[in-house]
Amino acid sequence: MATKTITMDDLLQEEAATGLENGVTVEGKVLSLKKHEALIDLGAQGVGIVPRREIGFNRNLKEGDSVTASVVETELDDGYSLLSLRKALKDRGWDVVDEIATSGEVIEIQPYDANRGGLLIEYEGVRGFLPVSQLSAEHYPRVGSSDKNEILQRLNSLKEKTLKVRILDADRKNNKLIFSEKEAVKDGLAERFDKIAVGDTVSGVVTGVVDYGVFVNVDGIEGLIHISEISWERVSNPADYVKPGQTVQAKIIAIDKDRLSLSLKQLQDDPWLSELEKFKKGSKVEGTVTRITPFGAFVQISPSVEALIHVSELGKEDADPEKVFKLNERKDFKVLEVDKENRKISLGLA
Repeated sequence: MATKTITMDDLLQEEAATGLENGVTVEGKVLSLKKHEALIDLGAQGVGIVPRREIGFNRNLKEGDSVTASVVETELDDGYSLLSLRKALKDRGWDVVDEIATSGEVIEIQPYDANRGGLLIEYEGVRGFLPVSQLSAEHYPRVGSSDKNEILQRLNSLKEKTLKVRILDADRKNNKLIFSEKEAVKDGLAERFDKIAVGDTVSGVVTGVVDYGVFVNVDGIEGLIHISEISWERVSNPADYVKPGQTVQAKIIAIDKDRLSLSLKQLQDDPWLSELEKFKKGSKVEGTVTRITPFGAFVQISPSVEALIHVSELGKEDADPEKVFKLNERKDFKVLEVDKENRKISLGLA
């Protein structure tokens, strides 16, 4: 029996019969799912194979699902066609993205990865980015400036978490898509700001502890407790007083455009005022030198009261406080002035 010779015309006719060409869009149904690929039934056009990387993030396919794919290669060695769901999605996705960006609609996304700069997102087949600076107060990774690994850990905890965002910038020509969670929640924040006032006591969750204070999420509004507002006593390390995740009660002492200034210490009695009664002008006190500066020395004369002995009280115009005092030494002093209004006590040598 003679073997039929297959010509180039035969091959072209076969391709024309299937209707498959590189770059065309086809419809099909998921035939089977494997760890690294999916098989797509294209009906009379045969079977296509989609590698996992070409399925797209945040897509939970099931057998029998209808899909739209782009043909990458019409016929592989095994007879399958090579398909991409991501490319087909992206081609259509930019139309959707442009429409949403224009309308300002709030949408839901799920980050598929993170780096120290923010979250990586794929929406309608288009890759995008949500910068750290555009995260809401609830999710912003407030940590010390040197804790780079902790920033990444907190961002990684947001992977595959559903976030509500708005599109901040959509540039199809340069393939640039930027999301913002802050923009998505700002309408609700305006209503919440209307319900609070300076002097109110609010409850919030500590989201970060840094050298200069504590960040608190108050029902989606970011608040800052400056280090000077943590305690009536001198605070060296805010982490000694609160921890991330802790719920705290704080007083609103100022309302900025998009942030609250809060105070922990103003919900407590000021011990300075009660201890101040012990000190009268001209009386002698004993205290411990806590800080030495070029203009004098600070002295702790009670648990909550720190006083200053100015360099001018050391007896010489060119006196050097570092030669007169030693850190942590206890000495006797004389109270020169008590300024209750400005919370100052001036000392002289006894």
